[in-house]
Amino acid sequence: MDDATLQFYRRNAEAYAGREITSRHARMTKFLALLPAGAAILELGCGAGGDSAEMIARGYDVTPTDGSPELAEIASRKLGRPVGTLLFHDLKAVAAYDGVWANACLLHVPREQLAGVLGLIHRALKPGGAFYASYKAGEGDGRDALDRYYNYPTEDWLRATYAEAGAWTDLSIETGRVKAFDDAMAEMFFVLARKVA
Repeated sequence: MDDATLQFYRRNAEAYAGREITSRHARMTKFLALLPAGAAILELGCGAGGDSAEMIARGYDVTPTDGSPELAEIASRKLGRPVGTLLFHDLKAVAAYDGVWANACLLHVPREQLAGVLGLIHRALKPGGAFYASYKAGEGDGRDALDRYYNYPTEDWLRATYAEAGAWTDLSIETGRVKAFDDAMAEMFFVLARKVA
């Protein structure tokens, strides 16, 4: 994780947690449809815990985590359960989860490290497990107006990086636009894949 980006979320945890985001519910429904009832889900970059709360309400066994201890604490209060502080490269689980949900967080992983992080996620999934992540589209890494690092991939680069990380089936990439924390509209890739069974 880029240190300046992590420090941004640590400093702005309360403001970031106060955002109400509803634009991803349809993508979450698609992701959850690939999982068995009560499935074990790891959420990376859970922020204030809104997505975990929704998945828990739908009956899933969710393990929420965030790289910022401050956001993890906010999410813990919201969810009424412990939320772990986890940096992506510290993920040690092996075949432990039916699904991994990583909304708007892996886009901060340095380009040269993304295949390795995706490999750790692949290892953490059970065979046939589902994996969702989103990325800001672009032509190479850089920083936004708030000095947050982004890997800004192309679709071809993303597909090649996922292939380097492990064997996937049904890898789909949809596009769309979202309003970012800095109020700028961002072109996005929404990636849904399954680990080979």
